[in-house]
Amino acid sequence: MTSWRGSVRKVVPYTPGEQPKIKDIIKLNTNENPYPPSPLVGKAISDVSMDSLRKYPDPACVNLVQAIADYHGKDASRVFVGVGSDDVLAMSFLTFFNSDKPVLFPDITYSFYDVWADLFRIPYVQKPLDEQFKLVASDYDEPCGGIVIPNPNAPTGVAESVEFFEKIVAAHPECVVIIDEAYVDFGSKSCIDLTDKYDNVLVVRTFSKSRAMAGNRIGYAIGSPELIKYLSDCKFSFNSYTMDTITLAAGVASISDDKYFREKVDAVIATREWTKEKLKELGFTFPDSKSNFIFAKHESVNAVHIFEELKKRGIFVRHFSKPERIADYLRISIGTDEEMQTLINTLKEII
Repeated sequence: MTSWRGSVRKVVPYTPGEQPKIKDIIKLNTNENPYPPSPLVGKAISDVSMDSLRKYPDPACVNLVQAIADYHGKDASRVFVGVGSDDVLAMSFLTFFNSDKPVLFPDITYSFYDVWADLFRIPYVQKPLDEQFKLVASDYDEPCGGIVIPNPNAPTGVAESVEFFEKIVAAHPECVVIIDEAYVDFGSKSCIDLTDKYDNVLVVRTFSKSRAMAGNRIGYAIGSPELIKYLSDCKFSFNSYTMDTITLAAGVASISDDKYFREKVDAVIATREWTKEKLKELGFTFPDSKSNFIFAKHESVNAVHIFEELKKRGIFVRHFSKPERIADYLRISIGTDEEMQTLINTLKEII
């Protein structure tokens, strides 16, 4: 007898970082910002009327789109918004990676890329990072159906220059190149201005990390008007009302408070640099991170042992068992000064 199960689309889903239900822990496993969003965000949320919630939100997200466009000095026709950068990226995969040629991305990178590729039946090839976890530019010279690379990369934290990416974009007019800048505010240079020069590059960003709004889910993309139109057409063919009224108001408020934003980003960067020095003193090595996390390996103590011992003591970090070459590393998100001091003191006990 024929079973319906033969027609099911089967995929291996993305595994997000653990969200512990227990209290009184130090949570350094999901790259969340240790500081709250701007106070203006709280005010904007409280000012949303209950009556407005009975109505559909603005499907074009005009106020948020304009605020983002103004912030970056671009025309609103070049901005797309979605429910976190995951939504923006997934819709971008569906929209732009629609050929028989494989999409290229690193072998050690954001682990949602291969999930989306499998979900949408997109062929892909993963290009290995070198021994220093850096991209090998020549690996991206071949004809392909698209390219997606985070900058800085995750989970390594390694950043490349704008010039590095421009060479890749210029060499591939036949496809769309997506640069995922989820962590760019923590010390690397944005490629957004490449969208002025090339019509095949899409830069994707998020409010979840540097703007401390992971719970609100706001992501956006900047590209040529033509790219944005195709992306919007695909979105409106999937779901017209993707962002809710409260989140739209919160997003506009966040991007209006640049002083607060920069203060908190600078605080995270300062704590990261302090943590790097302390980890080195304890025998850890790591690539130079330009993100809000450090990808660290101890010279003699097993990563799983450290991971488990930290967890017993109420400190959560992230361990990736695959691929095998990163199994000795821990990804440590940057918390407050007090949290990172506690981490260092605890590592001294364990090691």
